[in-house]
Amino acid sequence: MKKLFQYLKPYVPRMTLGITIKFIGAIMDLLLPWILSYLIDNVVPKREIGPILLWGGAMVLAAVVAVVTNIVANRMASWVAQQTTQSLRHDLFRKISYLSSSQIDSYTIPSLEARLTTDTYNTHQMIGGMQRLGIRAPILLLGGILITLTLDPMLTLVLVCTLPFIGVLVFRISQKGIPLYKDLQKGVDSMVRTVRESISGIRVIKALSKTEYEKGHFEEVNSDVVAREKKAGFTMALSNPLMNLFLNLGLTAVILVGAFRVDAGLTQPGKIIAFLSYFTIILNAMMAVNRMFVMYSRGSASAARIAQVLDTPEDLTLRPVKREDSPFHIEFRDVSFSYLGKDNNIEHISFQLKPGETLGIIGSTGSGKSTLTSLLMRFYDVSSGEIRIDGQTVDSIPPDILHRKFGVVFQNDALFADTILENIDFGRGLPREEIEKAARCAQAMEFISHLPDGFSHMLTSRGTNLSGGQKQRLLVARALAGSPEILILDDSSSALDYQTDAKLRKALREEYGGLTTIVIAQRVSSILHADHILVLEEGEAIGSGTHQELLESCPVYREIATSQMGEAPKGKEGV
Repeated sequence: MKKLFQYLKPYVPRMTLGITIKFIGAIMDLLLPWILSYLIDNVVPKREIGPILLWGGAMVLAAVVAVVTNIVANRMASWVAQQTTQSLRHDLFRKISYLSSSQIDSYTIPSLEARLTTDTYNTHQMIGGMQRLGIRAPILLLGGILITLTLDPMLTLVLVCTLPFIGVLVFRISQKGIPLYKDLQKGVDSMVRTVRESISGIRVIKALSKTEYEKGHFEEVNSDVVAREKKAGFTMALSNPLMNLFLNLGLTAVILVGAFRVDAGLTQPGKIIAFLSYFTIILNAMMAVNRMFVMYSRGSASAARIAQVLDTPEDLTLRPVKREDSPFHIEFRDVSFSYLGKDNNIEHISFQLKPGETLGIIGSTGSGKSTLTSLLMRFYDVSSGEIRIDGQTVDSIPPDILHRKFGVVFQNDALFADTILENIDFGRGLPREEIEKAARCAQAMEFISHLPDGFSHMLTSRGTNLSGGQKQRLLVARALAGSPEILILDDSSSALDYQTDAKLRKALREEYGGLTTIVIAQRVSSILHADHILVLEEGEAIGSGTHQELLESCPVYREIATSQMGEAPKGKEGV
């Protein structure tokens, strides 16, 4: 909650004004029964129309002021809630954008999505509700009790006797409610993850006729969320009937005692009517307090989850600059790394690339190919060893400078619901000529030129209105368009036919010959002419050299080449 108060601080003046207006409205609500009591007991018996109209007008004025002030104060409260939540959501999104890959792995993407949506909504509801109910309800509750004391202390004592029971009830229920709502949000995280996975894999699900299976899986997760919500809801819902029970018992007692006191001439009918009105006000105030605690229980649980992300310390901090003169553009020096901090996923990897050279990386699934590029771009920090670019360790290069050096096509990359031009440009404001050059080199102009609206053609989310090969060519174009120093192609030609793949590699040599390139591939033909080839197996380098050298020295590479290209091929220039 401390983090939330920091976001509310700029709006304290407006909140103070809103509270003042809300206070005035609550006082007007409290005045109405008192005026009615005075009118019945003191004005009406005189049978003079003037005073009756005067006090009746006072009641109308108080009612109008109460309505107007409540409307104005509620609008101000809603504005504060909107502005605060907007700032909170903005900072949360920004923080998530700068989390390291290991931190994102720890939170999980579905959980972060839930915090950006469900949790910020719950926080918004709490901020608005606490301003609307958190001021008005206590004023009506305490004010109603104080005014009833002036009307008839004996009847007030009867009512007050029920309040300690209600206070203990609200405290105990809200104490149990907050952990239950935290548990509920964890269930929501699981449901978001399930929905996300189902939507991402919808084609696979349909292709394998597993729709019913996925429906059953979702039903399990959905039922779990419902069960958690029921448990939290039932716990918090206990307060309403129990509060009603205590208050109605108090009301019954007040009517019985009041009847005896009127009969004995100790009080007046107008006071009893006013007292019953105040009792209704107090009852509604207690109900509002209960709703407030429900909102607080849910909102504080969500606010804590948001604060957890906002308070996450920076993981990949800049280290002191370590620079040395080096003829190499990229160097891996005995690099080892573990995702979970236990067994290493890669071990003792070393290689060097001069500017303009190409490294091909090949190996079985899970051998650590993509991990190498993630470490190079410093998505994770190495467990041991060093990675240098132009002689400087990557952990001493500011992220914005480091990442501008790269053009990357990831193994599971994404296109966005925008035009082809914007997907290639990606908000960088690149010249049209550079975008077209990148598209030509990536062999994307072959299909872009045949589209009626060319570069203005709209893509659907994740580019589902393109074929796999077309998507990969656009992704390569995006990577090339930024004029990077280092190009990383992570299995970016798997959906391309051999002829298009060959054209792409030829265009890269001719038009982007100065690029230092790392190609991760499943096909030997994609890395056949690389200056260096690294063969990985279970995180270790089991072979390194040119294509011809590996054919002679690495049995695993020779087996891959033979299985894909027939008789063990010899390297040759050209495509």
